[in-house]
Amino acid sequence: MKKIINALLIVDIGIIIFSLLSGNRDWFINSQIGFISSSLVMFASIISYRNMVKSRVDAGIVVAEDNRDTIEKIEDPYDLYSEDNSKDKKSMEDIVKEEKEKLKKNRRSIWQVTKDSKPALSFYRLGAYGLLILGFFYLNNNHQLDITSYLFSLLLPPIIVVTMLMREK
Repeated sequence: MKKIINALLIVDIGIIIFSLLSGNRDWFINSQIGFISSSLVMFASIISYRNMVKSRVDAGIVVAEDNRDTIEKIEDPYDLYSEDNSKDKKSMEDIVKEEKEKLKKNRRSIWQVTKDSKPALSFYRLGAYGLLILGFFYLNNNHQLDITSYLFSLLLPPIIVVTMLMREK
């Protein structure tokens, strides 16, 4: 996380220097509002998803991994042609009944869906998006909106965060 913050600060300092050297005040204001609000959205998303994963790990909710590779999952999603099924000589009717029972067990209640949507509706993310919208309206109402610099500065933080996360792997 510190590397991402440092990379964002370095890029923001570069934007500030470029804006000051160009002498365009509107470009400076647009780039800072866009860059900061986009960075806040990225950090809020990271924090809310990290909290969700941590709470699930603490609760012991772990999804079992399937030993099959991806191609097998695509070609045979219901595991009809596995060695276990060929030995048992299950009829198609039995397999369909089993799959229907699995689907009934996997139905999710409204409470479960609400629990999973908490990261999307977290206070951090809603606040960050609110600042993004307020910044846009501020620039637009004061006739200072330069859409090129605003969109450019909105795109930079996601690109930087993705690049930094890919470098870590």
